[in-house]
Amino acid sequence: MLETIFGSVCREQVLQYILANDNGYATQIKNFYAIRLDSVQKQLERLELGGVLVAQNLGKTVVYSFNPRYAFLEELKVLLLKAREFYKPELKELLENPRKRPRRQGKPL
Repeated sequence: MLETIFGSVCREQVLQYILANDNGYATQIKNFYAIRLDSVQKQLERLELGGVLVAQNLGKTVVYSFNPRYAFLEELKVLLLKAREFYKPELKELLENPRKRPRRQGKPL
């Protein structure tokens, strides 16, 4: 949807994932969208260099989140949410209701 503005589909996917989950790391994003890890890593690095994202090391994992000091953060979030309205319903549902914890064993659906 926004690849003409952002320059790549992968960059939009990375931003949408982080918006939906508040943070994320490369392997999580790769598994969510079933895309190449090196593409995700490249986009995360570019967004960090541009000041859009900030990185935090948690052990061996680098976790990215939005930079609260980014000048256009609120406008970017509004743009991403507006674009999400035009996504396929399945993807929209996954992004709007991210599952944070596994379901307890034996719990009914």
